[in-house]
Amino acid sequence: MLQNVFLSHSTFVLKKNNMGILSNLFGGGSANLQEYLENGAVIIDVRTPGEYQGGHVDGSKNFPLQTLGASLSKIKNMNKPIVLCCASGMRSGQATSMLKSEGIDCINGGSWLKVNGLVS
Repeated sequence: MLQNVFLSHSTFVLKKNNMGILSNLFGGGSANLQEYLENGAVIIDVRTPGEYQGGHVDGSKNFPLQTLGASLSKIKNMNKPIVLCCASGMRSGQATSMLKSEGIDCINGGSWLKVNGLVS
């Protein structure tokens, strides 16, 4: 019985930790995202220019993931929190990790369609 309780607790902790990992990869919860947006965050779309031209969040800026490192000074000079988005949340998750490692306050918004739904 004690072993089952331990396994259940371990499974819960593992699931809880994986949810944090998944939300970092695919986008944070809508409440955190909404808070960033309400606080005047800049929305950065890290998709390619062609993807961005096919549709994007109104007012967002396009900094493709491949060139994001070269844009760090521009992003830091914005002096605002950042919401990152892409097609699914994978590239914006990578971008979030990169910007956080540079001390930039940012969140992975996930799909640009999700972010767009909260902005509209």
